[in-house]
Amino acid sequence: MARTMPFVDAPVMHLIVQLFAATALVAVTCAMHLFGIGGLMLLLRRHRKGAGEAELIRQALTIGAAATGLFLLHATEIWLYAGFYIVVHALPGLETALYFSTASYTTVGYGDVVLGPGWRVVGAIESANGIILLGWSTAFFVAIVGRIRWLEAEIEAAR
Repeated sequence: MARTMPFVDAPVMHLIVQLFAATALVAVTCAMHLFGIGGLMLLLRRHRKGAGEAELIRQALTIGAAATGLFLLHATEIWLYAGFYIVVHALPGLETALYFSTASYTTVGYGDVVLGPGWRVVGAIESANGIILLGWSTAFFVAIVGRIRWLEAEIEAAR
C-alpha cells in the first residue's frame, strides 16, 4: 500500500504566493524609489548654478519641490499596494485599501482595518518596505538641507 504525500498543502502554497507577491511589490517600489530620487537629484543639480541670496531663495524653493516630489513618490507607492489589495480582493474598496495601505506603509497600523489570513504577510512586508523607503527619503532630504546650510555659510563668509 503506497502512501501519497502531497507536494505542498494549501496554506503553505498560499504563503508562497504571498511571499512572491510581496517580493514583486518590494522590487517595484524600490525601483520606483531609486528612479524617483535619481530624477529629483538631476533636477536639483540642474538648479545649482548661481551665487548670493537669489540662489539661496532658489535653493529654499528646491527644498519645497524636493519635499513635494518625495511625498508624491511615497503616495504612488502606497497606491500601488492599495491597487494590489483591490485586485486580489483582500480589501473591499479603494478607500479602505488606501487607508490600510497608508497606515501600513507608514507603520502607524491603527488596527481597525486588517487583512485576512490570506494576505496579512503582504501587509506586514509593506510595513517593512515603507519604513525602509521612508528612511531612504529622510536621508536624501537631510542631505539636501545640509547642502542649503553649506550654501548659507558660503554666502555669510562672502559678506
